[in-house]
Amino acid sequence: MSTKLRKNVVTASCEKKMMTGSSMLVEALKEEAVEIIFGYPGGAILPTYDEIYKDGIRHILARHEQGAIHAAEGYARVSGKPGVVVVTSGPGATNVVTGIADAMMDSLPLVVFSGQVATTVIGTDAFQESDVIGITMPITKHNYQVRDVNELPRIIKEAFHIATTGRPGPVLIDLPKDVSLETGLFDYSKEVNLPGYQPTIMPNKLQIRKLVEAVSSAKKPVILAGAGVLHAQGSESLIEYVEQQQIPVASTLLGLGAMPGTHELFLGMAGMHGTYAANMAIYQSDLLISIGSRFDDRVTGNLKKFAPNARIAHIDIDPAEIGKNIETQIPIVADAKEALKELIAQNGLRGQNSVWNEDLKQLKQEYPLWYTEDPAVIKPQQLIERIYEKTNGEAIVTTDVGQHQMWAAQFFKFNKPNRWVTSGGLGTMGFGFPAAIGAQLAEPNTPVIAIMGDAGFQMTLQELSLLQEMNLPVKLVIVNNASLGMVRQWQQLFFEERYSNSLFPVQPNFVKLAEAYDIKGMRVDNVTDLDRAVEEMLNHDGPVLVDFRVAEKENVYPMVAPGAGLHEMIGVKPE
Repeated sequence: MSTKLRKNVVTASCEKKMMTGSSMLVEALKEEAVEIIFGYPGGAILPTYDEIYKDGIRHILARHEQGAIHAAEGYARVSGKPGVVVVTSGPGATNVVTGIADAMMDSLPLVVFSGQVATTVIGTDAFQESDVIGITMPITKHNYQVRDVNELPRIIKEAFHIATTGRPGPVLIDLPKDVSLETGLFDYSKEVNLPGYQPTIMPNKLQIRKLVEAVSSAKKPVILAGAGVLHAQGSESLIEYVEQQQIPVASTLLGLGAMPGTHELFLGMAGMHGTYAANMAIYQSDLLISIGSRFDDRVTGNLKKFAPNARIAHIDIDPAEIGKNIETQIPIVADAKEALKELIAQNGLRGQNSVWNEDLKQLKQEYPLWYTEDPAVIKPQQLIERIYEKTNGEAIVTTDVGQHQMWAAQFFKFNKPNRWVTSGGLGTMGFGFPAAIGAQLAEPNTPVIAIMGDAGFQMTLQELSLLQEMNLPVKLVIVNNASLGMVRQWQQLFFEERYSNSLFPVQPNFVKLAEAYDIKGMRVDNVTDLDRAVEEMLNHDGPVLVDFRVAEKENVYPMVAPGAGLHEMIGVKPE
């Protein structure tokens, strides 16, 4: 996936002076213009927290380390800035592992500082010791353990550089307690010099020319836009190129918002729960241009049946992704925005695809996303539509993972970039609520709505304390179907309705739970109350939690079943 353009050699000017390691850490954060830290203190990281206290840098005290790192992910996703997390050793570090893996899969820039036991006892199973370097090596873009305080400034500068350039990702710095107390020379003026890490930003013009010629001769071209377009801040360039060449666009789950959801050339989301038009466009295409997408299995379906008649062009800043899952005829390693700018500048002849565009327009009209309304019960799709309509599509939406996530992706049209915050690759339950907190801190004046399942919400609900403490106006929408909805759907379709541990007949009173945190709580059971409740929720100045009781057996359609191709969707039309 691609990212915003940034120089590979970074310089900074600051005063050189003697200070402790913990002072260096805080001073380096100021040099990097860090405005917010998410974290949780503990013994091994106390020297750093003492410096945070002295300096006054804003710190968000999550109620669990997983909440801290998911909030940092939400902040990074919306702001484009690196999310910074500070936790202690042992369980503090292991509690952020899920968030680190999530950020790695979804290419989110994080810099995580974990406290560590003193260097003199590392390897002795000391109190609250864990091998965080070994644990996180497979799930970080890079990680460090600091053994010399004089190396700390260089390491921090490299960490921010690595996290935010090329394909973004998480970088971890493990800081032993004795190193944080030692004194050394703070010099943040040196250049970042990493000969082995030089991301390719600019595209090869010969390869761009090959793609221009391929577009000119194509009759059925389609673009698959992924999150790399968003990381590159390339949405405007994508729109300009698409309109120049009149190429229809499908989106990955994480690419939603790169192309306006209401644009006439936008086909919708592709993949397992994508639109019929998007999936058929990919299946029938003669030229598929993937931009900042890694051809995830939920997008491709059966690889043997994926785009069988198409030449594949793949634009990606990570060369390891090109050809990894799908054989590629036109590989272009580059930042997505830079590649799009070069394609626009080439201004190649349009392909003869006017008939193709009309055919796809007809498919969109004939096979829209659908659901059947029921006067006796709220349909979850109906709920998402109401939220979209009453916010005019202007809200930032975060989600957990499961049915509600897919309904939100289907029925909320994202017309702006960085308004959709969800866990894609790892599929992390408990992500949506703390991510909404980070998103709201990144965009204080934009409505933020966390759409969650009743199960996922209960994994990180302790972060309600943050809404209470800061009066953040996050709106919490529980799409309550009293089950692990997607698990239940798969058990119904593929396991002969054996609902093994996927149903929740007993639940907490979510309204009383909200009230325990001095947060407005509501429960909505009837369709007749739906519009009023959504309006009341949105109009309330502070945080609100609404428990929407929806149809418990509603399934997400359309769907590409496991092993099927994109053209073999089920549930395309109402039964």
